[in-house]
This record gives sequence, structure tokens and C-alpha cells, in this order.
Amino acid sequence: MSAVSSIHDYIQTQALRVEHELERSIPQEWSIPAALRESMMYSLMAGGKRLRPILVLASAEALGGRAEDAMPVALAVEMIHTYSLIHDDLPAMDNDDFRRGKPTNHKVYGEAMAILAGDALLTHAFYTIVQAARKQGVSGGTIADIVEDLARLSGAPGMVGGQAADMQGEQGVTKLEELDYIHLHKTSDLIVFSLKAGARIAGATAEQLAALDRFGTCIGLAFQIQDDILDLVGDEQKLGKPVQSDVKQQKVTYPYFIGIEASQAKIEQLTREARDAVTGAGIPYPERLLQLADYLMKRDH
Repeated sequence: MSAVSSIHDYIQTQALRVEHELERSIPQEWSIPAALRESMMYSLMAGGKRLRPILVLASAEALGGRAEDAMPVALAVEMIHTYSLIHDDLPAMDNDDFRRGKPTNHKVYGEAMAILAGDALLTHAFYTIVQAARKQGVSGGTIADIVEDLARLSGAPGMVGGQAADMQGEQGVTKLEELDYIHLHKTSDLIVFSLKAGARIAGATAEQLAALDRFGTCIGLAFQIQDDILDLVGDEQKLGKPVQSDVKQQKVTYPYFIGIEASQAKIEQLTREARDAVTGAGIPYPERLLQLADYLMKRDH
């Protein structure tokens, strides 16, 4: 089996595992208003690449850990990502009508319920992380480290801060460094969290965590630059949302600053740097991570 078919099979298999667990991640016995539960599940089960939970699992496996021990954290990061998308799509933010080929949450359930669904997924993510200790026996110290990482990397100095800078900057970004700040926090930080969380569960050393931090920073930035390119030249059917939206909203992107060809070269450079970070850090089984870096560089949706 070629590396390309192998990584596609791996992604598909892991995504299905994550989907199965997400379906039962909100306890049925909990008394939750029906509309709220439905709104949460609508976006949580709307498909997508499941990249972040797959990175949690792949990182744990790269360090010789068990994917099942890391699964609660994988589910949690997908809840955080989903909540961020629900809120990003709101009229006060990016004002998008479609996400993953379906009407956005607020278009189906209204703005108030969409906000509450996002709030509920955010808080449920922290409950879910604790289940790694309750059900899988992960140590309390490791859970504390993971929760601390998530609060920082998804909060004001991380993903939320990146979104705030994106909104403030909209048409006012005049330097590539300002755009990097947005991309590194809005996108890379949650990818960095995913890699470090899986590694923590597998007992990573400080050196291995630092290498995965660098790996995640590089592939996260490359991922977002590829998104910028796909918004210009991608296939609307594959993307599940309209193309040219950045142009219509006059958003400043990597192709705007340096052009498509230079943006593609930057993606290749970042992918090389990511690969270098994990090949020299004593990570015992880096193959999947390396394949995932290459896959993300070449993705078309």
C-alpha cells in the first residue's frame, strides 16, 4: 500500500472512530432542552475533516501510547473547534450561511440558540477531558496539564485572541506579521494543543513536547495558508461553502500579500520545517505525523 493510500485509509478510519464516539458524547440521561441538544448535535455531527481529534490520536500513537486513552481529549478538541465555527459563522462575526455544505447553525436554530450551543460545547469539552481520568485512568496531573494547555491555547491568548485580532484587523492588516499573528492563534494554537495533548497522555518528555509544538505551529500556519488559496481557486462542491468569500469580504490573506505561487512555496517550506521538527526529537513512531503533514500540504478541501 502506498503512503498516500495508507494515510487516506488512516484518516478515514480514525474519523469514523471519532464520529462514533461523538454521537454518544453527550449523555442521553442528562436533562437538556431538546432544541439545545439538537443544535449542539447538528454542528457536532456535520462532518468535516476531524483533523484535530485525529492529530490527538496520531500524536499519542507516535509516542507509543494508546489511542483509546486519548479519545476523550480528541472528542473535546472537536467540541472546541465546533463551538468556534458556530460562533464564527454568526452575523456579528463572519456572517456565513453555509458550513460543510449545510446551512449554518444560526440559519437553522436562530442566533440565540446557536450562541448557546457554542457555549454548551465549550463547557462540555472540559467535562469530556476529565473522562480520560475517570474511564481511562490517565493521571490527574496529566489532565491538569492538558486542561491548562486547552484553556490557554483556545482562550484569549490563543484561538479567541486570534479571532479577535482577525475581526479588528479585517481590512486594516498592513503587515504579513499581523496576518501571521491571526493565523498562528486562530488556527495553529488548537492544532498545537491537539498534538501536545495526545503526547502528554503517552508520557512525552519536555523535548518531545517542544518538537510537537513546533510541528503544530508549522502545519497549522500551512493549513491556514492553504485555506486562503482554496478560497480563491478551490472547488466549491469539495469545500462545502462558497469560494471567493475572502475577496467579497475584502479580507487580507497570504495570496493577497505575496501571491498564490509564493504562498504555495511558503506551505512547502513550513511542511519541511514541521517534518524536521519531529524527525530529530526522539519520537519513536513519527511516520503518521509525517504523512499527515504531507497530506495537509496537498489537500484540496
